[in-house]
Amino acid sequence: MEFKDYFSKQAKEYSKYRPKYPTELFEYLSSLVKEHDTAWDCATGNGQAAMGLEPYFEKIIATDASSSQIEHAELHPKIEYRTVSAENSRLESDSIDLITVATAIHWFDTDKFYPEVKRITKPGGVLAVWTYAENTISPEIDDISRKFSEVVLGKYWPDENKKAWDFRNQIMLPFEHIEVPEFEFSIEWDMNEYLSFLSTWSATQNYIKTNGKSPLEIVYGEYRKAWKDENIKRSVKMKIWLKASRIVK
Repeated sequence: MEFKDYFSKQAKEYSKYRPKYPTELFEYLSSLVKEHDTAWDCATGNGQAAMGLEPYFEKIIATDASSSQIEHAELHPKIEYRTVSAENSRLESDSIDLITVATAIHWFDTDKFYPEVKRITKPGGVLAVWTYAENTISPEIDDISRKFSEVVLGKYWPDENKKAWDFRNQIMLPFEHIEVPEFEFSIEWDMNEYLSFLSTWSATQNYIKTNGKSPLEIVYGEYRKAWKDENIKRSVKMKIWLKASRIVK
């Protein structure tokens, strides 16, 4: 599968406006493994999940196929960033305790990725993959966001994103199933911060590439009216869809 890079161009904005995941998620994931030597955060982007793993593992290897994303990643002595693909990690066999894939599994060639997972994970190690569901703020604002996503951006969404929207049915891990709890989190953003988050979407970037202008111009006035004061911080709530499996050898 060819690497489809929808994010390098806006890597700086991605690092600033992509949400950080809740501490409770990483506490839970770390509890699933007996050893805490090395975690692999695959398709790390700018390292949001890698930083979340930091308190719980001696070392985190964080990889991404995009060198631009890695260049904008948050640095930490425990985290080693590498530019490699998910399907060819170049990691040692039986070396990883926990593998995380945050909001990226839908981009992978899983026929190649899952054998790589089995090869590099220690016996009893865990693979955890997740994405976040539709964000919610208020009924009025949510209606605008739904229009923006479905109508304005509709035909610009890559097929892979449609797979992520049906995460529960289309993402299947071929290892021992782990029953997982539900997680959700919220972020305090003003209107322009929220619109900057929307600008990082792959469909937004596809629209700009095709039309030479931002699709946010179409809905900006509606957002401003609904937000009332663009400087007010509002809670943007997101639910996490998580799946985890144990690798038995």
